Amino acid sequence: MLKSGCRIALLAVLPVVWLTTLVPAGARQEQNVSLRSSTASPLKPCKVQGVDEELLCGKLSVFENRKSRVGRRIDLNVVVLPALEQDQKDAPLFDLQGGPGLAATAGAKGYATDLKEYRRRRDVVLVDQRGTGASNPLRCGENGSDEYLGEMYPVEYVLDCRKQLERVADLTQYTTPIAMDDLDDVRAWLGYDKINLIGLSYGTRAALIFIRQHPEHVRAAVLLGVAPTYSKLPMYHAPNAQRAMLLLLDECAADAACAAAYPRARQELTEVLESLRRHPARVRYTLLTKQREVLIKIRGDVFAEKLRSRMYDPAGARRLPFIIHRAAQGDFGPFLKLTIHEDDPASASSDFSIADGMYLSVTCAEDVPLIDPVEAARVNRGTFFGDYRVREQRRACRNWRRAALPAGYDQPVASDVPVLVFSGYMDPVTPPAWGAEVASHFPNGTNVVIRHHAHMFDGLTNIECLDRVTLDFLQRASVKNLDTSCLNLMLPPPFYIEQPAGRN
Repeated sequence: MLKSGCRIALLAVLPVVWLTTLVPAGARQEQNVSLRSSTASPLKPCKVQGVDEELLCGKLSVFENRKSRVGRRIDLNVVVLPALEQDQKDAPLFDLQGGPGLAATAGAKGYATDLKEYRRRRDVVLVDQRGTGASNPLRCGENGSDEYLGEMYPVEYVLDCRKQLERVADLTQYTTPIAMDDLDDVRAWLGYDKINLIGLSYGTRAALIFIRQHPEHVRAAVLLGVAPTYSKLPMYHAPNAQRAMLLLLDECAADAACAAAYPRARQELTEVLESLRRHPARVRYTLLTKQREVLIKIRGDVFAEKLRSRMYDPAGARRLPFIIHRAAQGDFGPFLKLTIHEDDPASASSDFSIADGMYLSVTCAEDVPLIDPVEAARVNRGTFFGDYRVREQRRACRNWRRAALPAGYDQPVASDVPVLVFSGYMDPVTPPAWGAEVASHFPNGTNVVIRHHAHMFDGLTNIECLDRVTLDFLQRASVKNLDTSCLNLMLPPPFYIEQPAGRN
């Protein structure tokens, strides 16, 4: 859904700095919001890669087809990081990951280290959603092409992926509504009543669907970069990115150093895209890890899509005027250095560890069928980015199994559950208007716009403020009198300015 060249897990972007001491083994006590007693707990002590402490792990078996309740079963992979203060337990925090296609359990290391304060008074529960991580992952094989910066979803790749995965999965059984019923099974299995939810990007949609289907079990929810059920992604990728790009270039023009270094950034972007769309560039590029030179074709639509993906985080966005300027001079080296991941040519279209089959199963059911191609052409026309993503994903979905959805799935989710929405003013994919609209259906919710935030937080200063606000909200389960003033201190890095030759 929100897949891009810059996709990272929530746990990588919500650092906290407090250090705490884990309660010794055996000191856990039964609480009415805790795991079951140690004798009845379905979890066992375990070690997780990259985590020094002992965690709790288990697998809950569910039917792949929850409706028929026959046939294949899925073992949902569950990791729990116990609360640090067992005698003052709060409702647990369930972390919902983005993509769709990222594994929640990959965030265990974050909650065991930088994010430890989130566990002060609550268990943190990580569940690999069906189709991700170790829950029957729907991972495709190699792209099959050694072409860097090729198509996002080549037809043969999609067909091969479907053929491969249909041996081990019914691809119509991996939608968000089904997965959120799984999650409620995990909640009950672990003995919790009410839970807290936190989600980034696609994880916000998952949280919204859980609230719709199981509101009685939700204490509070935090949504970062909200993707509504009706957003028809990627139909609005181009206009949303156009807004963010123009804001970025305006900021460059208002910044003395950036304006002096790149006085024609907007015109240069237009010129480069027009040139590449007429005549794709062919550039020789040296792969440092392989010590060999390759010839790379750079098409205008792919160039634009890669620029769009770099706007997901402030650190990447603030390099774009430099990259655009150099490309306008015919030097695509900085662009390729930022874009090419040398380990795998397929990574040019999938930068992080997203299960492509899961991604397609969700988007081909929940988003792409809602796209009117005439409307898509209209809203994408005249943007820097065009309709590339829409065309790629509509074509891919024509070759994928489409799942059925509950009636009214795309209607707004409304509830009395307390909800805190964070929106980035510079977000190129889930704009603040979406956050405001979603929050309007929650009488106990609010949308907080962070001025210099995009979709991810990489590069912002004073990031601990976000944790402080989030933890305050989770403790009180209320947006009333929430002090968000420190969010104004979250500032972006300076624009990247190329130094003259010979100067460090």
